Amino acid sequence: MAGSDGASNYPSDCEITQGLRQRALARATEPAPSYAWKNCVPRAAGIKLLLLDVDGVLTDSTIVYGPEGYEMKSFSTRDGLGIRLLREAGVETGLITARTSETVRRRAEDLHLRHVYQGQGEKIQVWQQILAEEKLGPEQVAYVGDDWLDLPLLLRAGLAVAVADAVAEVRQVAHYVTQAAGGRGAVREVCELIIAAQGMREKLLATYAR
Repeated sequence: MAGSDGASNYPSDCEITQGLRQRALARATEPAPSYAWKNCVPRAAGIKLLLLDVDGVLTDSTIVYGPEGYEMKSFSTRDGLGIRLLREAGVETGLITARTSETVRRRAEDLHLRHVYQGQGEKIQVWQQILAEEKLGPEQVAYVGDDWLDLPLLLRAGLAVAVADAVAEVRQVAHYVTQAAGGRGAVREVCELIIAAQGMREKLLATYAR
């Protein structure tokens, strides 16, 4: 739509891009991180690998059975981008889950996860195998869980994280409890904690807000 002088009343593409860039960069002036976040920065600074449970962490723990028993789950795209950003920051990712699902396999493939282990009721054996393969110490690994099956790994991880809606026993042993619930941005929150702790946030943001 043109004004009385013939000029358009709509912003140009350049103006829109600049506005989005300013809004993204303005995040640097957001409220200060919580005490719990700050307290975990030293732990997060040395993390080289992030391992995740699936149900209740990458999802909201809901399982829907479709036609012929096909299992469906929903995943957060924001969590997905967080995993991508973490990989760009030089931190590898993977999952260890007790269940087996084609949906999870496809999501892991989409996210280019380095380690994918399904059907693992005893997660500690896989944990030990991954650490040996990667030549990492427990202090270099973060783990995110929500229920009792995750306790052995949370008790060993350098950065143990419970999602906001994890069971009480898991929240009690975690170094950090996310503000977001499982499947609702909890993983993104952890990724941003690690990225910020390793001094990579501004560099990564600049590559996207240009």
